[in-house]
Amino acid sequence: MQVNEAILKRRSVRAYKPEPVKPELLQQIFNEAQQSPSNCNTQPWHVVVVSGESRDAIEKAMIADIMAGKPPTPHFTPGDHQLKDQYRKRQIACAIALYDAMDIAYEEKQKRQELMVKNWQFFGAPHAAFFSMPKSMSEINAVDMGIYLQTLMLLMTEHGLASCPQGALAMYTDKVHEMANIPEDHAIMFGLSFGYEDTDHQINQFDVGRADLNDSVEFLT
Repeated sequence: MQVNEAILKRRSVRAYKPEPVKPELLQQIFNEAQQSPSNCNTQPWHVVVVSGESRDAIEKAMIADIMAGKPPTPHFTPGDHQLKDQYRKRQIACAIALYDAMDIAYEEKQKRQELMVKNWQFFGAPHAAFFSMPKSMSEINAVDMGIYLQTLMLLMTEHGLASCPQGALAMYTDKVHEMANIPEDHAIMFGLSFGYEDTDHQINQFDVGRADLNDSVEFLT
């Protein structure tokens, strides 16, 4: 698969087959992702992949906190609460497309909340990864984290795997830090659910598209 093919094929998948990925393939993909570039080669990422019993225990712990009404405890302030203009419009359009795919009307608040909770159930994926970096690091290192994540997702696409990057997995982290063996001085930035796509599930049947090139890029001569 060419790089451009992987870029065009990759998308956020929200329903998975229960079949786990073979350990040797996971090792290969994450080993290849180590070649991701970073500022001064600092490689700030720390990744914990959870599968099987550890994955199920973490899901149970996060859902228990949510059901108990505990407030989110992200280390970094989520930026999506301050979106406006075209960025807010794109966010809303994405949500509407998702609801439409699931035949959920906007006024059906309970169904929307039930759909949201699937984030912390890893959308049924057999594997998930938690990405953290030292709390002492800054925005430039966060850029490196994003580059690493993209590298990893494209490699997964090349190897026939689907994935979904999730800021939601950095929201309820009190128990996750201990259960996933996250270093004490690290902050979880985001998570990634992954596995083999359930291509028949209706939630995977929508496409949000992208903005026109002229809306994002300028060429000066």
